[in-house]
Amino acid sequence: MSNSAESTSSRPLRVAIVGAGPAGVYAADILTKSNEVKDGDFQVSIDLFEAYPAPYGLIRYGVAPDHPRIKGIVNALHKVLDRGDIRFLGNVTYGRDLTLHDFRAFYDAVIFSTGAIKDADLDIPGIGLEGSFGGADFVSWYDGHPDVPRDWPLEAKEIAVIGNGNVALDVARMLVKHADELLVTEIPDNVYRALKDSPVTDVHVFGRRGPAQVKFTPLELRELSHAKDVDIVLYPEDFEFDEASDEAVRSNNQIRTMVNTLTNWLVEEHAEAEEPSSRRLHLHFLHSPVEIYGTTDDAANPGKVAGIKFERMQLDGTGNVKGTGEFLDYPVQAVYRAIGYHGSPLDELEYDARRGVVPNEGGRVLDAEGNPVPGIYATGWIKRGPVGLIGHTKGDALETIGFLLEDRLTLPPAQNPDPQAIIDLLKERGIEYTTWEGWIKLDAHELALGAEWSAAESANGIERERIKVVPREDMIEISRG
Repeated sequence: MSNSAESTSSRPLRVAIVGAGPAGVYAADILTKSNEVKDGDFQVSIDLFEAYPAPYGLIRYGVAPDHPRIKGIVNALHKVLDRGDIRFLGNVTYGRDLTLHDFRAFYDAVIFSTGAIKDADLDIPGIGLEGSFGGADFVSWYDGHPDVPRDWPLEAKEIAVIGNGNVALDVARMLVKHADELLVTEIPDNVYRALKDSPVTDVHVFGRRGPAQVKFTPLELRELSHAKDVDIVLYPEDFEFDEASDEAVRSNNQIRTMVNTLTNWLVEEHAEAEEPSSRRLHLHFLHSPVEIYGTTDDAANPGKVAGIKFERMQLDGTGNVKGTGEFLDYPVQAVYRAIGYHGSPLDELEYDARRGVVPNEGGRVLDAEGNPVPGIYATGWIKRGPVGLIGHTKGDALETIGFLLEDRLTLPPAQNPDPQAIIDLLKERGIEYTTWEGWIKLDAHELALGAEWSAAESANGIERERIKVVPREDMIEISRG
């Protein structure tokens, strides 16, 4: 390693981005296309680090496999990384394989785009019972996350899902949908087999506010009706609207669309009944969770989830709710909380535990005194919190990159900016890093597995585009083979 830093004016600016999901890829893309770079004011050299052996982050490990829009987003991210001007280094974990000190030695600036993968807490009695799960954990399992157990206890016939956002609907849809419908997706084999054997008959989704205050999107809502042999069940007493609700329906096309969809389903449901389906998806509104109770009264051994208690809510005129004092019990054998994601702390950086973010101003990371840390930035959910859709991440990245460019002349220069130096360090530490070329191999392998399955099962008329490789060691072996 060189003893003195080389001036950034005589070489490309070295930037490390930690996290290769949409937030990280968008930041890299915006930086390479910035006017300063295009006009020749300076050059930039970007390394994109990822803790998993494969890229795409949330798109690969946080979105339900039956979403039709996934492919379009993956294709867009693929085009960015396939250009060759951004180097991908996977299977490298910040805080374990590389420290902040390491990054400062080899890069002039570091952008953290590590996202949020943990469940937000729900502080009610019984949340720790056997059969009470985090929705984010379930998503990681059915998306084939390499660091979660391969098995999932799908034993319940009646299930409660708490939350009224897109993740809650994803969780509910995956629980109630017949597994054979998912064969056309990239669902891992262990997930398909477990869902195939699930005894579920009823999944209940509970929201704290009314139909006009839901947080999911029209696309997510419509996808519920596409599941075969699944009835959607709604309840007239849940369709309460106050002044704020009426105004939201009048002024917001998205809310109006969802309320109309729900109302139409309610009318259709109470029309002449057709042959009932084998599974039901219940949508409840104005329910606030109070307690999850178990199968025994023994405090030392509370047993498994046996049911959940809610307080009935009512709208207060502003779109918010207040309790009515009426309590309702639902017998269920499993509860999934899907009330949001929460970011995780990063070594050597300040952390706002309440919001689950790295404290920052517009993407400039702050120290304990609230001052910007030179050369350290954040973007995506670790910057703003787990809110908004994937498209909002572009605006985040644009803001962060704008400040990085503004700071460019005052960044603390890397001690050793040679792009080969970080590779030498990874090799020296025995880290089995993966590359973009390795992802191309893994991608082709998963597609080949899908083609092989489709050929073997051609008589059933179902084609699988890909079968996702789940074990980390297998991903690494295929990528580095």
